[in-house]
Amino acid sequence: MRVLLIGANGYLGRFVAERLLADPAVQLTALGRGDDADVRFDLATGSPGALTRFLDAVHPGVVVNCAGATRGGARELARHNTVAVATVCEALRRSGCGARLVQIGCGAEYGPSQPGSSTAEDAVPRPGGPYGVSKLAATELVLGSGLDAVVLRVFSPAGPGTPAGSPLGRLAEAMRRAMQSGDGELKLGGLGVQRDFVDVRDVARAVHAASLSAAQGVINIGSGRAVRLRDAAAVLARVAGYGGALHELDAPPGTLRPTIGHPRPEPDHAAPVAYPYPDGCGSWQQADVRTARDRLGWRPRINLEESLADIWMEAACRI
Repeated sequence: MRVLLIGANGYLGRFVAERLLADPAVQLTALGRGDDADVRFDLATGSPGALTRFLDAVHPGVVVNCAGATRGGARELARHNTVAVATVCEALRRSGCGARLVQIGCGAEYGPSQPGSSTAEDAVPRPGGPYGVSKLAATELVLGSGLDAVVLRVFSPAGPGTPAGSPLGRLAEAMRRAMQSGDGELKLGGLGVQRDFVDVRDVARAVHAASLSAAQGVINIGSGRAVRLRDAAAVLARVAGYGGALHELDAPPGTLRPTIGHPRPEPDHAAPVAYPYPDGCGSWQQADVRTARDRLGWRPRINLEESLADIWMEAACRI
């Protein structure tokens, strides 16, 4: 099976590539903006016609799109998350390759949900920010394309390679700095948010399964369990061997002061910045993952403690 992987050098794409390459039946071609891609192509600016010519030449059986942006203004997010997907869909419609499309969506497409609830695929999406809006628009393009396609709505990926600017990445960096400087107290803010963390390697397994399946529509990929960020911080402290006290700053839900880990004196009028989740999903999110089990034969295997241990190992290397 020939697979064209778009965004192979991104956070998710690297693990998807590794998983696909481990399958001896897969011939993988990577398309992206970087010099190390097999084929250089920018989805945000490239034309559907140019991509069609490449698809006809390579003739993949599956196209996996892991490309996209999580940060930036509304126009940038729309360009990388929506216009890019429109290009992929149009190129696949024009091409004679007949490839199946596996599109990586996100839990942010659903928006805020009721605390204690699990969000299933039939929930009405109400994204709470430009990131979720751009990803939902991409999903609607895929679902309305008439292609053989599936959208994997990935909730909060964690594990090795977690970006330093993500909430878990920031926690690990704050703890590293505290241990390096000998601080006996780590001051953190905005830890009341609860998210469904799923290990990035489990996400890669789901992509592989979706590539081989005939499933269509939307499928949630998550752990099926919401975890409070303060509980994740406690687990991270345990795996890191940090013996200091974790002191939670009194911050309103959904906000975080920009001095996480090393608070510096601030004027009284300083306002908190937005909590560093780009998803706009409020205080709670938990996936209903029964569809992934039933249609892909997929279940998460890696628990959050293992994911956090891998995040910490990478942070500790910077000590």
